[in-house]
Amino acid sequence: MKPVWRIGVDTGGTFTDGILLNEADGGILTTKILSTPDDPGRAVLAAVDQLLARRASIDPSSLSLLVHGTTVATNAVLQNQRAPCALLTTSGFRDLLEIARQVREDAFDVFAEKPPPLVPRSFCFEVEERLNATGEVVVPLNGESVARAADAIALSGVRAVAVCLLHAYRNPVHEREVGKVLRERLPGVVVSLSSDVSPEFREFQRACTTIINASLIPEVGNYLRRLDGALEHRGVTCGRLIMQSNGGVSEFAESSERPVFLIESGPAAGVVGAAHFAKMLGEGDIISFDMGGTTAKVGLVRGGVPHQVQEFEIGLSTNRPRGWHSGAGGYPVLTPAVDMVEVGTGGGSIAWMDDGGKLRVGPRSAGANPGPACYGRGGVSPTITDADVLLGRINPDYFLGGKIRLDLSAAGRAIGSLGAQLGMGAVETAAGMVAIADAVMAQTLRIVSVQRGYEPKKLKLVPFGGAGPLHALAVAAEIGVETVLVPPRPGVASAFGLLVADLKHDFAHTLIVRIDAADEVHLEALFDELESKGRAILVREGISDSSMRFERMLDVRYVGQSYHLTIPLGSGRINRRMLDDARNRFDEAHFAAYGYSESMEACEVVNVRLSATGMVRRPTLAEYGAAESAGARRGSRSVWFESGGFVESDVFDRELLWLGAEIVGPAVVEDRDSTTLVHPGWRCRVECYGVLAIERLAV
Repeated sequence: MKPVWRIGVDTGGTFTDGILLNEADGGILTTKILSTPDDPGRAVLAAVDQLLARRASIDPSSLSLLVHGTTVATNAVLQNQRAPCALLTTSGFRDLLEIARQVREDAFDVFAEKPPPLVPRSFCFEVEERLNATGEVVVPLNGESVARAADAIALSGVRAVAVCLLHAYRNPVHEREVGKVLRERLPGVVVSLSSDVSPEFREFQRACTTIINASLIPEVGNYLRRLDGALEHRGVTCGRLIMQSNGGVSEFAESSERPVFLIESGPAAGVVGAAHFAKMLGEGDIISFDMGGTTAKVGLVRGGVPHQVQEFEIGLSTNRPRGWHSGAGGYPVLTPAVDMVEVGTGGGSIAWMDDGGKLRVGPRSAGANPGPACYGRGGVSPTITDADVLLGRINPDYFLGGKIRLDLSAAGRAIGSLGAQLGMGAVETAAGMVAIADAVMAQTLRIVSVQRGYEPKKLKLVPFGGAGPLHALAVAAEIGVETVLVPPRPGVASAFGLLVADLKHDFAHTLIVRIDAADEVHLEALFDELESKGRAILVREGISDSSMRFERMLDVRYVGQSYHLTIPLGSGRINRRMLDDARNRFDEAHFAAYGYSESMEACEVVNVRLSATGMVRRPTLAEYGAAESAGARRGSRSVWFESGGFVESDVFDRELLWLGAEIVGPAVVEDRDSTTLVHPGWRCRVECYGVLAIERLAV
């Protein structure tokens, strides 16, 4: 039987990771190369070429699937590289973006400034029309006002238009008429309608989401088309999918028109991969910890399913906060996304001294070019990777399996220079850098666990990324997690996550009604309409009826609240018992999230939601060998630990470890794409599929 292969390629800020997986026996090949920020597609194609070249027998036509995780959409927003965009809105609402919202990150900061509007006021235009909150026409659409707006937009020279009319989420008739006129009068200009992108209430959030989508279509669409053409040229004619923020994948063509759904593309893949590894071991409740070269991302998985949010924000830098008041420090995005907290503490994060003479780490990163000082590519700024090299945690001669030789002297010079400013030695400075980074990352774990109502002690940590396993135990100890599960090939775990993700599309419709007065027939009709939309997309993507799954949900809140929680509704036709059960689950979820619930208070539905999923066959992983290998222990070296300074530690080759092998810290387990640090007081055991299960020893 001819082998069938899948490829996953994940682009990060520093490295681009590739994985080639044999669907038949679970065998995998991996590659890790420096990213090419000037053109991310170059690194993607290079990774594909390297993977195919590793096996001369692999013909590109034998690939069944190629899945890509990208930061193109994110970077375009963060670096303000979006296409110039205009906003078209209802008469009287031109200043929507200027007014924004009252909420701020720090309510007591009198000098706080709102992020600049996504569209300058000079590019905001009005049309005469008005709907009321129920979607009824109050003022008919004035065609002449639309024509005048189109002429003004043509003179502005923008490449995209976002249309966000008042209450279009309840009735899209005016937006569709406006969209038709704009497309006729403005050939070559992208037009994005809020009723298509985000048909939910709250004007500012809906407008921001639509603007980001419209202004990303030229950039992301061109990127995907170029990549698609280059893959076709190489003979890669299989299905080509891209990871979305919601943890599902979609075809290139579909995502080209909905790039706002790709903002958390890369990070979401890591959480999906961590959830898959945990389920393989029978673990459902975990915290995923992805520490790459630029940032560290933390997510929560409950019952084997990544926790999701229905709204998030993209901030003004890579250090994007995500708290309870989304939109306070950046731009709100009304699209479902895997719930993650991201901080600027990756391996390439730069350490510096602030104006008060204190040591700081991140969020600025050395990136792929020039990279950390130890890479020997011209970097002179001290980074976390430099600190780990100086502290003996990383083997300079075995970085990426020896593909890159690290310069220990350069790392020492970079950190020593910073230490001189601080009045500290190089080792002391490096130790301080690591301690600060670990403390910041531990706080992100508290956000996704304690602040979500879950006790860290009852969760297990799954670290991955090039630096995740290196810092995992220190972070776990800080918040009380007692078990760490390091997946195989942790440095490319996000790329593996791409290969186990289902196709997924999310839909929503605003309906504000008390849950005890909701019309079951009307709700059923709304869900049927959303399901028809999802089914149509999945059919276009080649998914059979038997592989389709549809999940119904309600956004519920207590009457008078301004926030809501998403509650699963279950399967079957809508009935009163189902709605009563949803109400009870809302009380339970509210108590878990906020520490109280009010069972006597009235509740209301604000949105109905549906996820349409096309199930992808999960590939199997090869079992791990049980035969003991004599060469697993490579020797020993002096490694710095916070508990006792430099300690002589055994060094093991992970590829030569066997099923059931046990290692007691202090020890280092070296992999081709990552390094796992086993602290004193912890024990590591090799479990099935090669997972390293590391547990704290009883005191």
